[in-house]
Amino acid sequence: MFNGSRLTLARKRRQLTKKELAEKARLTALTLTRLEAGETPEPGGDTVRSLAQALNYPAEFFYLCDSEALNSEAVSFRSLSSLTARQRDAALAAGDLAFELHAWVADRFELPAVQLLDLRDEDPIAAAGALRSHWGMGAKPIGHMVKLLESKGVRIFSLAEQHKHVDAFSCWRGDVPYIFLNTFKSAERSRFDAAHELGHLVLHVHGTTNGSRNVETEADRFASAFLINRGDLISHLGRVNSLAQLVSAKSRWGVSVAALARAAFDSGLISDWYYRDLCKQMSSLGYRTAEPQGLEREKSVLWKMLFDELWKDGITKDRIAAELHVPLDEIESLVGELVTQPPPTPTSSGKRPMLKIVS
Repeated sequence: MFNGSRLTLARKRRQLTKKELAEKARLTALTLTRLEAGETPEPGGDTVRSLAQALNYPAEFFYLCDSEALNSEAVSFRSLSSLTARQRDAALAAGDLAFELHAWVADRFELPAVQLLDLRDEDPIAAAGALRSHWGMGAKPIGHMVKLLESKGVRIFSLAEQHKHVDAFSCWRGDVPYIFLNTFKSAERSRFDAAHELGHLVLHVHGTTNGSRNVETEADRFASAFLINRGDLISHLGRVNSLAQLVSAKSRWGVSVAALARAAFDSGLISDWYYRDLCKQMSSLGYRTAEPQGLEREKSVLWKMLFDELWKDGITKDRIAAELHVPLDEIESLVGELVTQPPPTPTSSGKRPMLKIVS
């Protein structure tokens, strides 16, 4: 039976209004509204083909069961005020498709177990220290943030939205934590975004927060403390006397020069007046938009391992898209920026691989 909610999902992913889609599919707005509302359970084949063509989605997608829609209240949109309704809905719809891709993968692989803590009653800086201790990290810098998170059971997906307003977002679905990273940002910003969203996952579990709390500030404080251990910062950076010193040192912690400056200021390594002067220098040099001595973008270790195993059996992204009845571009936007696909080497396995990431 035709599923109107699937039509709505595809339309939102393509960032189209009902009126726009109706025009592209050469339907009336009333017809489209009735289809999405489920008031026309069995539309004609020509109608379905027109919709499939307009959305570039397989016709079979519209006959799948309901997806469990991701609610905006359950996710952490850092820049919610600057998002348009289309951008927000498209990002949420990407989450729905990510859940289905994850379910497809989880049926075939033993994925890393979730090792997060519930730290909702902790101060953000104390929470960062507690999680570092729980994971046996000590004070050392984090060499590969995405790899670390994946090894601890966080499912990482990309957001190929190609605009700056959706920084990243995170959510819990059942007992599984998800982080969606916008690959439009710099490598340093993406690492901070990942740590910021980790803060949301452990501090604001399942979106449950006290309304008086500034959750974004809390997540920022967590991210800074998690990426930059204060003792390590003081011992390796010392008193800051120039912007060049920060630019040279930032690679140790894999953060932006602005994030390092703020951490140094919070740790008493920069005076108030000099911090303000450094901020002016960074702005005038364009460091807010173009990071000096930029790092290489982190790639997913887990997705690389997954695709390596699938390719041994000749299973490519095209095959996965076909089995999920979604366009290949949706698979690419969820994982394409996280991994580079090598040529498949078909073999026969027959076992359900257990994936272990050494962090």
